[in-house]
Amino acid sequence: MSLSPSSLIVGLLVAGLLPFALMLLTSFVKMAVVLSLVRSALGVPQVPPSGVVTGLALALSLCVMYPVAADVGARLQAEWPELSRGPDARGLAAMARAAAPLEEFLRRHTRPEHLARFARLGGEEGPSWRALVPAFVIGQLHDAFRLGFAIFLPFLVLDMLVANILLSLGMHMLSPAGMALPFKLLLFVLADGWTLVAESLVAGFQAGGAPWS
Repeated sequence: MSLSPSSLIVGLLVAGLLPFALMLLTSFVKMAVVLSLVRSALGVPQVPPSGVVTGLALALSLCVMYPVAADVGARLQAEWPELSRGPDARGLAAMARAAAPLEEFLRRHTRPEHLARFARLGGEEGPSWRALVPAFVIGQLHDAFRLGFAIFLPFLVLDMLVANILLSLGMHMLSPAGMALPFKLLLFVLADGWTLVAESLVAGFQAGGAPWS
């Protein structure tokens, strides 16, 4: 199967943009932010290491995005005769048809008000990819911080409880955060916290509808 020079250039460009697409066009942003917030809420900002958090976020994103990726791959295979022609009008139309499952995923998990706002900022009459991508990322960050706030609350209450106990006992020299850390870890382990967080993240994308409806 021979490829034209223009097709090779397009292929190299797509390969170079793949890491950015992984971060901006998948569930990775929400996964990584929530898992990082969980680590901060526990009071151990270096445990687990950042590589482990990123790897877990990637693994959970693969669980969510696999059906979409499989659908896009099947469409790319079907549209390959047109795509191999290069970036002409028919090739771009074939690329749009192949990317339709990904666009549907992004729209399903993008807040309409965010999409309309970015379309208006871009001077567009209707939403396009240029408005859809930032609207999707902003929505993912919004949902991630909202979930992170709910995760932080019980640990904040535990920190305040330990601080009040230490204050009432006159132990002013002890660090409330350090004293509360074993109890927070115990609470998180007893609740099987990592499993609950992972299940909640994946289920939020597999619910079938908009997460805010």
